[in-house]
Amino acid sequence: MSTLTTTQASPSLFGGVVIIGGTIIGAGMFSLPVVMSGAWFFWSLLALLFTWFCMLHSGLMILEANLNYRSGASFDTITKDLLGKGWNLVNGVSIAFVLYILTYAYISASGSILHHTFAEMSLNVSPRLAGLCFALGVAFIVWLSTHAVSRMTAIVLGAKVITFFLTFGSLLGHVQPATLFNVAQSDASYTPYLLMTLPFCLASFGYHGNVPSLMKYYGKDPRTITRCLVYGTLLALGLYVVWLLVTMGNIPRPAFIEIAAKGGNIDVLVQALSGVLNSRSLDLLLVIFSNFAVASSFLGVTLGLFDYLADLFGFDDSPAGRFKTALLTFVPPIVGGLLWPNGFLYAIGYAGLAATIWAAIVPALLANASRKRFGSPAFRVWGGKPMIILILLFGIGNAVVHLLSSFNLLPVYQ
Repeated sequence: MSTLTTTQASPSLFGGVVIIGGTIIGAGMFSLPVVMSGAWFFWSLLALLFTWFCMLHSGLMILEANLNYRSGASFDTITKDLLGKGWNLVNGVSIAFVLYILTYAYISASGSILHHTFAEMSLNVSPRLAGLCFALGVAFIVWLSTHAVSRMTAIVLGAKVITFFLTFGSLLGHVQPATLFNVAQSDASYTPYLLMTLPFCLASFGYHGNVPSLMKYYGKDPRTITRCLVYGTLLALGLYVVWLLVTMGNIPRPAFIEIAAKGGNIDVLVQALSGVLNSRSLDLLLVIFSNFAVASSFLGVTLGLFDYLADLFGFDDSPAGRFKTALLTFVPPIVGGLLWPNGFLYAIGYAGLAATIWAAIVPALLANASRKRFGSPAFRVWGGKPMIILILLFGIGNAVVHLLSSFNLLPVYQ
């Protein structure tokens, strides 16, 4: 996509919003009710709001630094120039790990939900085969162009929003206050389980790989790109709140223990909701929504990985160059999806750990270094030094929480 020089040629705001919103709102949202069942509804809302605030501002810090470079320059170029080779290596490994593991997670999720979808039609298609075919279809769209991803994401997100309101409009009518307020467990404790939700919240607001893609799409237009980030992340936050409301208002808190024990994949949660509601039409809508949710985030995440790899290896934008980038983007996670088709919940958790580096710590360092060198003439995130320190602490805190959780040093709801 060439740098845009006239207002007339500028793409619509909607295209950027759907790239951000579509990337965020996807399969990751299905992990939230499972991992937040310990903290339950109100504490989980607090964790989501805090994470949204920090992740929005870390994305704006990436934009601030990126605006000092050519359109098309991704993390590799910016980090190497501003922070040096050491940080660039650490950042590059974390970016590749997060985007690859999220791509793998969405292949796992697409396989399980398509398997469930075909089962509803009395067809037996293995999760491995379903995930492979889905990944190849996404690979073709990403290979075509950023514009093709935006168009397809807009279609998928539109369908997802329609099915979302059809599904959750009905589900909201089934919300039981006694279930939502967990009346059955009058002596229940929630705060001990709050910390372990944070890495999953962070992973569920991941869009940062798309900030350089938006600069390719719009050119150096900080006002439009900022609006894309604000509206896209707010859209995600709103849908997450409704999603927690309808899941935690329909599925009793103790039932999530069994869902987590089964791996927490999408099909298990869909089956649990279906069992509670006992409605064939709602079950069908939920299955359709699940498919669109996976598709939209799959497109957005793989676009971010595609652009990062193209910048890292210097592949051009010709069909042959994009084909080489597509091979590097999709082959490793496809192999992972074929070997380990049920690793969705684990993958989302580890993505949250690595994402703390490139979605929180490195953006804060980039903004700080960018201001020292360039003075950020095009755009500067508000809040000054305190905002940079907050984002740094947010990233470091998330990493510590995940490590404590990995060593079983945090309480687990079971």
